[in-house]
Amino acid sequence: MSAQTETPGSVTTVYKVSGMSCGHCEGSVSSEISEIPGVSSVKAVASSGEVTVVSAAPLDEEAVRAAVDEAGYELVGKA
Repeated sequence: MSAQTETPGSVTTVYKVSGMSCGHCEGSVSSEISEIPGVSSVKAVASSGEVTVVSAAPLDEEAVRAAVDEAGYELVGKA
């Protein structure tokens, strides 16, 4: 996992995701969300169900929901 780097003007958003239980889950969710244009870093934590996303601008929640769905999990909403 890369170190979280914040650049001026970046936006950090924390989402709650249900269904993650292990490192593989974290990797799947992180991989899908990182494909969204503008995302610079993703850190998923299965134990808390939280996914922290750093992006150039606020993300469309539906795009995040679609990425989480693609990984096989459910986006609960913003934490």
